[in-house]
Amino acid sequence: MNYAKNILETIGNTPLVKLNKIVEDIDALVLAKVETFNPGNSVKDRMALKMIEDAEADGRLKPGGTIIEGTSGNTGMGLAIAAIIKGYKLICVMADKQSKEKVDILRAVGAEVVVCPTAVEPEDPRSYYSVSKRLAEETPNAWYVNQYDNPSNAKAHYESTGPEIWKQTEGKITHFVVGVGTGGTISGVGKYLKEQNPDIKVWGIDTYGSVFKKYHETGIFDENEIYPYITEGIGEDILPKNVDFSIIDGFVKVTDKDAAIYTQKLALEEGIFVGNSAGAATKGLLQMKEEFKKDDVVVVLFHDHGSRYVGKMFNPEWMKEHDFVEDKE
Repeated sequence: MNYAKNILETIGNTPLVKLNKIVEDIDALVLAKVETFNPGNSVKDRMALKMIEDAEADGRLKPGGTIIEGTSGNTGMGLAIAAIIKGYKLICVMADKQSKEKVDILRAVGAEVVVCPTAVEPEDPRSYYSVSKRLAEETPNAWYVNQYDNPSNAKAHYESTGPEIWKQTEGKITHFVVGVGTGGTISGVGKYLKEQNPDIKVWGIDTYGSVFKKYHETGIFDENEIYPYITEGIGEDILPKNVDFSIIDGFVKVTDKDAAIYTQKLALEEGIFVGNSAGAATKGLLQMKEEFKKDDVVVVLFHDHGSRYVGKMFNPEWMKEHDFVEDKE
């Protein structure tokens, strides 16, 4: 009989799917690594499990402990399913810009959720970074995950996501494109792929309001780049240790409006019901189409599931409210 001993054994081995109509202007084969097939419906299941296993191995996470993490939702979901199987409590700290669905889903899988304001500095005691750290100090037998600086995050993708993509494309991949938040996915996958073939180009998708693109190009951390934005799961107002800028060949910035519109287009034109960062990544691909040649094999990673955004990008009223309506020529 062929079965998984528990839900955690179903993480990984997600499919690679050819994109068609939405990328018809791109003169290359474009394949999406659809991470919604993980049990928590996102790429973050991989690193959530890895971070927990590594913390168990070196004694940072003890039996019956409480896991505490600041999350935009998906890492929280990955941690939640692992915590259930392994017998830990979980407290997730989230910024108030995240969708209601993400909060509801985390509570549904037994996590305690603390919501903090988005529009404050990272050092502000009310920010979700600060609240996570404070709760970890105050809670007995707690472990603060810190996905931004935790090396197990990038390691998970170096050990699983990167090798899967290499094998699925039979080593023919020429470009890897992915949204950048904590930096774990781009750095882990990018490192593995470049070790196999140094000519592979690794591109990050950034958003307006985030520091990544300018920092990568100039080495300057420019606070003037930082302002609140709507796109979820990518971009940062800090420099996480997991972002290895030496592995990244370039960044493309995508507007909130374009990310939202292309999230809808993926569902309507490709039948792929995925989240906001996938919309940003798809529009980013189209913005850099001059980079691709006919024989190139471009892999774009789709982080999470559309069900997390039903009240936002898939809600016509919400889209109208934010003036995210496609401009007709």
